[in-house]
Amino acid sequence: MDKFIVDGPTPLVGSIPVSGSKNAALPLMAAALLTDRPSVIRNIPSLNDIHTLSNVIRVTGTAVAFDRQAHILRVDASGLTDAIAPYEQVRKMRASFYMLGALLGRCGEARVSLPGGCAWGPRPVNLHMEGLKALGAVIEMDKGYVVAHAPGGRLKGGRFVMEPSSVGATVNMLLGAVKADGRTVIGNAAMEPDVVQLCEAMNRMGARISGHGTPEIVIDGVDELDGMDFANAPDRIETGTFMIAAAMHPDGDLLITNTDPSDLGSFTDTFRQVGAQVDVHGTDIRVRAPRHIRPVSVKTGIYPGFPTDLQAQWATMMTGAYGASEVTDTIYFDRFSYVPELVRLGADLQVVENTVFIKGPSALQGASVMSTDLRASVSLVMAAMVAQGSTDVLRVYHLDRGYEALETKLNAVGARIRRVTQE
Repeated sequence: MDKFIVDGPTPLVGSIPVSGSKNAALPLMAAALLTDRPSVIRNIPSLNDIHTLSNVIRVTGTAVAFDRQAHILRVDASGLTDAIAPYEQVRKMRASFYMLGALLGRCGEARVSLPGGCAWGPRPVNLHMEGLKALGAVIEMDKGYVVAHAPGGRLKGGRFVMEPSSVGATVNMLLGAVKADGRTVIGNAAMEPDVVQLCEAMNRMGARISGHGTPEIVIDGVDELDGMDFANAPDRIETGTFMIAAAMHPDGDLLITNTDPSDLGSFTDTFRQVGAQVDVHGTDIRVRAPRHIRPVSVKTGIYPGFPTDLQAQWATMMTGAYGASEVTDTIYFDRFSYVPELVRLGADLQVVENTVFIKGPSALQGASVMSTDLRASVSLVMAAMVAQGSTDVLRVYHLDRGYEALETKLNAVGARIRRVTQE
C-alpha cells in the first residue's frame, strides 16, 4: 500500500495539464455496450476506476483495449453474451452500477451486484431502480444482486421525475431509454456536463435525445445504435482542485491547461471571491494567489451550483483564510471524513450535521494523516503542500482512482511529493 511523503510549504508555479474526466468517461464506456459495433473513446485518463469498469465490462464478453499512452479506449461489444456485472468487480466502484441501464438497454435483462466505492455516507441506488421500473423493468433482489428484465425483451417509454436530482440515476435511465419502445421523459434530470456529454455522444450513435442540459430530457427510443468515435471532456473537478491548490500559497501562480472553463458552472465566480486573480483564455485558466485568502462560505448544490466533489478542497483552503467560514454539503450529509485529519495538521474545524465550521488562518504543521476517500485524499495532499515540515498521507490508492499521475503533475510545478510503498 502506497503513501505520499509531502514536504512543505511549496507554492505551485508553472503550467499543469488537466486529464480527461473520470466521471464523464465512465458513462461513455457503459454507452458503448448499447451497440454491437466498435467504439473509440478518446482523452480517457489512466485511472484505477477506468481499469475497474473495463474489467466489469469484459465479464460480459465485450472486448476492451486501452492505450494508456494515447489515452484511447476501444470497446467492441459484438461478443456480449452475459448480462451480468459480478460483485467481485462492482464492489470496487459505485459507477459500475451503470451496467444496469446499459445491459437492460442492450439485452433486456441484467444481473448487477449492488455497488461499492468510497466509504462515506448513504448513496442509495433506489432512485436508479425506480427510474428503470418506470420504463417497464421488473426488478428483484437476489443475494445482493439487482436482477432485472424487460417483459418482451425491450423496455418501454415512460415518464419519471427525479427526487432528488441525481447524476447516476439520470445516466442509468438514459442508458435504458435510448433503445426503449416509445418516448421517455426524465423530469428534474441532472444537468451536469457529464450528462450532457453522454447525450451528445449517444446522439452521434443515432439516439434521439433532446433537452439535455435542462431539467427535462426527452428520449425517443430507436431500434439500433452505431458505434461512436468521441472525445471525452476535460476533468472539471481536477481543474477546480488545481485552482484551489494554486490559491493556497501566496506565491502561487499556476496556468491550468487543456480544460473547459465553461464546465465549471458557478464555481469560478465563487472562487474569485477569495481574492485570487483568475484569467480565462480559451482552454487555459491562470490563477494567481491572493496575499491573504478571504473567508468565503459555500453550500453545495446540483449543477451549476457548487460541486460536492470540491467541498473538501474548499474547506482545506479556508483553513488558511483570514476569518471564519462554513462549508455545507446538501448533496451528501456525511462527506467530512477529512476533517479530523486536517485537525491533526493543526486546522480549526468543527462539523455540525452537514456543515463544517472553519476558523482561520491556521498554521498547519506536518503530521501523519490517513485518506478515506478520493476527494478527502487530495485535500490532505493540498494541506500538506502548505504545511510546515513533512506530512505522510497514507492510503493514496484512493487518489489513484480519480487523479491521473497526481504527484508527477504537482512536482512539475513546484511540489515536493514522494510516493513510497509500505510493507
